[in-house]
Amino acid sequence: MLGDIFTRERQFLNYFFDTIDRVRAEEVLLKFLGCKGMIVFTGVGKSGIIAEKLAKTMISTGTRSMYLPPTGAFHGELGVLTPDDLVVFLSKSGMSSEVVDLAQLLKKRGIQTMAWVSSRKSRLSDIVDFSIELPLQGEICPFDLAPTTSTVVQLIFGDVLSVGLMQAKKFSLDQYALNHPGGAIGKQIAERVEDVMIKEPHLPICKRNTTLQEALMELSKKRLGCVLVVDEKEELLGIFTDGDLRRALEIHQETVFKQPLEAIMTKDPLSTTPDRLTSHALSLMEGDRKVMMLPVVKEKKVVGVIHIHHILSPLETPSL
Repeated sequence: MLGDIFTRERQFLNYFFDTIDRVRAEEVLLKFLGCKGMIVFTGVGKSGIIAEKLAKTMISTGTRSMYLPPTGAFHGELGVLTPDDLVVFLSKSGMSSEVVDLAQLLKKRGIQTMAWVSSRKSRLSDIVDFSIELPLQGEICPFDLAPTTSTVVQLIFGDVLSVGLMQAKKFSLDQYALNHPGGAIGKQIAERVEDVMIKEPHLPICKRNTTLQEALMELSKKRLGCVLVVDEKEELLGIFTDGDLRRALEIHQETVFKQPLEAIMTKDPLSTTPDRLTSHALSLMEGDRKVMMLPVVKEKKVVGVIHIHHILSPLETPSL
């Protein structure tokens, strides 16, 4: 039973993607970019729910936006609008009296307006300054009445525009993090390396001439799976990990424990700084070299180390 519905929904969505006027869509993006005020979304019923969602998405991704319900607009909330704002109406038919009446009122006040409709004959489109048709072959509702596919295409179009705005404005991950200080997203991208890195006295550090036999005590004591190798100025020279230990055993065999770390460490390791986002550290770890630990340096001196688990899951600083 559901298989037929899935097939029909895919057919209707493919129709939308195949027939949307992409030139007109680019014009929508340009008008959004040219808006000096806020992008104000409005709509009634299910379209209103989508309008509210899109406003919140744009706010979180660097575009000044808000949701204005038509009922609120008619009862005092019009005062929030300015001539620099752009009001975007979401409506399947473009015939609902609430949105038509509001569009007429805004036109008299000189507020810029735009409509997203799924009907070629729409009173709303005749009133607003600019409109685009979101092609709709039909609703998956068996009566072709309940807003189902129509709200999906509104959501798709709005999300595509949101990402287009992010790219056009070169909205950075740092900016995104500032807008998401809490929750799972906040933890993964808003934290700084210094917030989760291991610091002294739990930092596994050895000098370049430390023998492997001596280093193993530090490796075992600090239980991080690595030792950071530094020079006399505490500047990073390399890192010694479990992987380096296996390679050293194969190469040096019975003399391995007398080898200085400088001879068996990984030189020029990847590193990060305390002020970087943990998301940046994670991208380094998951890059071409695929590492689990990342030394943290400040003005060339080692100040910490971060393990991939510190980013992906809460972890207490290990005790001695």
